[in-house]
Amino acid sequence: MIEFLAQSVRTGMTFLYGSTGETLTEKSGHLNLGLPGIMSAGAAFGCAVEYAYGSAVGKLYVNPFIAVILPIVVSFIGGMLMGLIYCFFTVTLHANQNVTGLILTTLGTGLTGYIISKTHSFAFAAKYFTKPLPFAKDLGWFGKLFLSYGILVYLALAIAIISSIILSKTRVGLNIRAVGENPATADAAGINVTRYRYITTMIGSGIAGIGGLCYIMDNLFGSWEYTIEAMGWLAIALVIFTVWKPNIGIFGSILFGMLYNASAYIKNISFAQTDLIEMLPYAVTIIVLIITSARKRRENQPPAHLGLSYFREDR
Repeated sequence: MIEFLAQSVRTGMTFLYGSTGETLTEKSGHLNLGLPGIMSAGAAFGCAVEYAYGSAVGKLYVNPFIAVILPIVVSFIGGMLMGLIYCFFTVTLHANQNVTGLILTTLGTGLTGYIISKTHSFAFAAKYFTKPLPFAKDLGWFGKLFLSYGILVYLALAIAIISSIILSKTRVGLNIRAVGENPATADAAGINVTRYRYITTMIGSGIAGIGGLCYIMDNLFGSWEYTIEAMGWLAIALVIFTVWKPNIGIFGSILFGMLYNASAYIKNISFAQTDLIEMLPYAVTIIVLIITSARKRRENQPPAHLGLSYFREDR
C-alpha cells in the first residue's frame, strides 16, 4: 500500500504541474487546449539539453546540480515559448482559442518526435532527479511516503502553494482574476489586459513544461517509452476537478495519480477492466463538473470570460 501511495504521488505531480499552469492560464481568461503539446515540448527541450550536456562532458563526469537545474530551466523556457506562440495568435491576432490550442498540441507532439528519439535514454540524469532525502530510509513508512521523492515532486508542491497564495492573497492575483472575469472592466480600471494575459499564460505554460520533464525523469526514469499527451489532457480535467484552485490541486493530483496507477496494482484484472479503471479520472471530473454547475457558487465556477477574445474597441 505504501509503495502504491508513493508512486501515486510521483505520478500526481506531473498532473499538478500541468493543472497549476493551466489554472493560472485560465484565471486570465485563456482556455489553452495546447497543454499536452506544451508539456511534450517542455520535456523534449529539457531532455535535449540534458543529452547535449551529458555528451559534452561525458556521462561519468556529469555535475548533479547542473544535470538537474539546467533541464528544469530549459523546460520552463520551452514551455514559455509555446505559451508565447499561443498568446500571439489568441491575444494579438484574436484567433479562436480552442483551435489555436489544438494546433499547439499537434505542434508540440510533432516537435517532440523530431527532437527526441524513443531510443534515447536519460537514465544517467534521472537518478539525480529521483534521489530522495538522505534520511528517508531511516524513518520507515513515514520516510517512504513523505520524504522519498526527488526535487521535482517538492518543486511541484511549492509552485502550487505559491500560485494559490498569489491568486487569492495578492494584488497581482486580483488583477489576473479581474482580467479573466471581465477584461473590459479591468481595462477601464487601468489594468493592462494584454500584458497580464501574455505574462500569465507564458508563466503557466512554463510550469506545464516542467511537468513534461517530471513525467520523463521522475515517472519513467529517463525513458521515452510512453507519450505525454494523455497526461496533459488529464491535467486539464484536473483543473475542472479542483474548481480552479491550485491548493486543492495538490490533493486532486494525488487522487488522479492513484486512479491512474490503480490498474497496475490490482491483481487478476482484464484488459477491459484496465480501460475502465483508467477512465475513472475523466468520469470523476464529469461528476464534479455537474455538481459545481448545479450549486452555482461563483467561486467554484470558471472565469466568466474564459475562452473568449477581448476586443478593446468594443469596450
